[in-house]
Amino acid sequence: MSRPDLILRGGAVIDGSGQPRRAADVAVAGDRIVAVGDLGAMAAAGEVDCAGLVVAPGFIDVHTHDDRYLLEEPLVPAKASQGVTTVVVGNCGSSLAPYTRPDLPKQASAMLDDPRWRFPTAGQYFEALDAGRPAINAAVLVGHRSLRFNCMDDLERPASAAEITLMRSQLREALDAGAIGISTGLFYPGAQQATKEEVAEIASEMRADDGIYTAHIRDEGDRLLESIEEAAEIGRMAGVQVILSHHKAAGRANFGKTAQSLPLIEKLRRTQRIGFDVYPYVASSTALLPGIVDRAERVHITWCKGRPEFANRDLDEVARELGGLSRAETARAVIPAGAIYFTMDEADVTRVVSHPQSMIGSDGVPWDSFPHPRLWGTFPRVLGRYARDQGLMSLEQAVHKMTGLPAAEFGFRDRGLVREGAFADLVLFDAGRISDRATFETPKQPAAGIARVLVNGETVWQDGASTGARPGRALRRQTGTTRGRAG
Repeated sequence: MSRPDLILRGGAVIDGSGQPRRAADVAVAGDRIVAVGDLGAMAAAGEVDCAGLVVAPGFIDVHTHDDRYLLEEPLVPAKASQGVTTVVVGNCGSSLAPYTRPDLPKQASAMLDDPRWRFPTAGQYFEALDAGRPAINAAVLVGHRSLRFNCMDDLERPASAAEITLMRSQLREALDAGAIGISTGLFYPGAQQATKEEVAEIASEMRADDGIYTAHIRDEGDRLLESIEEAAEIGRMAGVQVILSHHKAAGRANFGKTAQSLPLIEKLRRTQRIGFDVYPYVASSTALLPGIVDRAERVHITWCKGRPEFANRDLDEVARELGGLSRAETARAVIPAGAIYFTMDEADVTRVVSHPQSMIGSDGVPWDSFPHPRLWGTFPRVLGRYARDQGLMSLEQAVHKMTGLPAAEFGFRDRGLVREGAFADLVLFDAGRISDRATFETPKQPAAGIARVLVNGETVWQDGASTGARPGRALRRQTGTTRGRAG
């Protein structure tokens, strides 16, 4: 073996498989791990003393809205700072590509507000990623709502056969360019009238490619179980793998319902490929929608386009300020805006986070003026609060949820594990100190306890700051990869 570029010496390797940690050195040459073990006899161009640190695979954030963030802020500090080395973008039915419509419908995500970041084809978005060279890796989903915007003149009805054919052709271009699948947000305006047959017919374009269907299901509250069944049925009809997004039970009337939903998912997994992700908070975040504000215990405005003075304000306070309006009236008066909704029970969150098959996804919104703290804090929160402090799972199991499990489910070849031949996506952290510092009051705070983060063999974050390196890559769809059966 030629001399490696770097040896990480004396750390406790948690390799991402879920197996117990072991003392080992890790050697890196170029963008790959070339040796793991007792490397005392090996010399390298550079060495890092990892005594007292865990050496783990870089974390994979399976549910993000970082599509634009990767281009606007290519150092991606919200993610690199917490050890994330790969993100999956294009979730909840919204993607920057393909977008061919000249205007922006009122149902569109705020992510699409800036016309500079709308791409007529997925191929052009991939070219922008390649040219922009973000600090971390990215895999791309196509948004079903974005396809509807392009191909339909009326979004308040199911698509016609001709419109479905157009959407399939745009999805085909994206798959050929490297997209890994399609996402839906059937909960959102612009997609609520889509039938399961429409979604399945479009998604069936991916069958030969073994594409992934990620689902923000139609209802995460009163009709949670029925909506899971619908997403699973779409997967069966289309013949594709299903990932249920940010699994939760929303609304006080539904507290405890994950005790029913998780066994349902386990039952479905026995006959089809279906997985799910979760974020470790009792509050969700999306657009300020008048129809759902009364479901939450509390609503906090994160951005407000027309009345920016209302950002970082409680909706009830704003309602009183506007003359005693109801929540829904207030929302209608100030939109477009974003909001955090406190709608979940901690017992449900811990039940899902600790489930052996749950993956971790942040679902953060980078363009919010005052984002949900999950944007900066998700991964250290799981490792610190739920694994170390509450003991809901071992550190090895927590790391597996963020690395080996999502790499297997999404087919990210040679990532998610510390082993010889894998890409050198690595995070070094102090297991005793790691914690999230982002709060609802001060959400843009880097984690504590992250010592160093490497992406494709280059250090992108060290000692609380970005290094300026930008070695990330667009992870185009790979064929011939077995997926969806990770343990």
